[in-house]
Amino acid sequence: MPKYEHIVLARQDISTAQVETLLEDFTKVIEDGEGNVQKVESWGLRNIAYKIKKNRKAHYTLMNIECKPATMAELERLESINEDILRVMTIKVDTFEEGQSAVLTSKNEKKTRR
Repeated sequence: MPKYEHIVLARQDISTAQVETLLEDFTKVIEDGEGNVQKVESWGLRNIAYKIKKNRKAHYTLMNIECKPATMAELERLESINEDILRVMTIKVDTFEEGQSAVLTSKNEKKTRR
């Protein structure tokens, strides 16, 4: 099965608990489509380079997903309908990177430098 890195940007107005609920719903869609989620990584509330639907910030989340292309298309369709999702980006990859993503690694390095 193909492997995907999937990044979701959710509105800044919703709480972290609501973001987690959305991700659980998306995970259920993937599992129903005979796929699986390898990793879910929350990057937190971050600034956006430009306004998207009047939002300056968004909750960023990375998901490593292994599923059929039809399942990924259904997931993206459901995300496009959801009002709380600002943007999604899906990248097909050959293998998943081990450990934390580069975003979390650089975020942790900034904290240790202070």
